[in-house]
Amino acid sequence: MPARPSASRRTVLRGAALAPVAGLGLAACSPEGSGGAPAAPTAPVELGAESEVAKGGARLYREQNVVVSRDDKGALKAYSSICTHAGCPITKLEGTRLTCFCHGSEFDAATGEVLQPPATVPLTELAVKTENGRIVAGPRD
Repeated sequence: MPARPSASRRTVLRGAALAPVAGLGLAACSPEGSGGAPAAPTAPVELGAESEVAKGGARLYREQNVVVSRDDKGALKAYSSICTHAGCPITKLEGTRLTCFCHGSEFDAATGEVLQPPATVPLTELAVKTENGRIVAGPRD
């Protein structure tokens, strides 16, 4: 039997040098609970004026990691805008389509449903109400 070639010193050193870089890449794709992305609200937060969300439309509140939509009858829905695939904050909204730039997942802001993988789990729904003409959203009880 032929002998297996051993790794050269250069190959071993190159692998050792790349290991920390690979770890940084994994950390960037880590779920929200591991210190990567900021989390969705853990308590009710005031988002803005009720008039900011038109019927049939949606508004992304990036600072609070929340998206709010309004159906044609005027009812509000709110979802966390933290991608369920890798915990990245979603920063793009076109109409009612949310796009996560980390891996390209897309979601419907009106339903929270996944429109485009790699995400397979819908966005987390939040409680939403209006108080004195302002939208307030937070975790469900």
